[in-house]
Amino acid sequence: MADTHIQSTYPKGLDFEQVWAALQETDRVIKESQKETDRQIKDINKRFGEYSNRLGEIAEYMVAPNLREKFSELGLDFPRATRNTDVLDRKNNIFMEIDVMLENGDKAMLVEVKTKLISDHVNTHIERLEKMRKYADLHGDKRSFLGAVAGVVIPDDIRKLALNHGLFVIEPSGETFKITPPIGNPKEW
Repeated sequence: MADTHIQSTYPKGLDFEQVWAALQETDRVIKESQKETDRQIKDINKRFGEYSNRLGEIAEYMVAPNLREKFSELGLDFPRATRNTDVLDRKNNIFMEIDVMLENGDKAMLVEVKTKLISDHVNTHIERLEKMRKYADLHGDKRSFLGAVAGVVIPDDIRKLALNHGLFVIEPSGETFKITPPIGNPKEW
């Protein structure tokens, strides 16, 4: 049987320990580089989130001042409008933030404002309206609640989704915005 002695072929002058040390150093450099990359990605995500929030705030400031007037044109009079309303009911575990809330003695309109409206926003707003109904019932508030979603960008399928769920849709139109009533009667919670 032939001698099957395996001979390592390292570059001339390097032994196993030196190659192993070089691999460990390479591993250390890669890990440091990954940490820096992770830090940069986190920073980018944070900045993107801040920009996205700012765009949302701009959309709110564009829509909120004229909402009462626009809904009045549709026969809905809301003398009171508030921005960024928080409901914090720890006892009943009900928490929510309402971008714009329009109110009169009988009804309240909860408006969700987004830069780009997606289906998750519509579904979350419907859940918010359900929570608001529960909160109101627990506190003797007999008003009915209506819902509206506003967006700078609203794809056609998302507009249809919102309208089919009984929500008003608010979107840019020329120098101002328009409100499209839901298909059929607006849903009341």
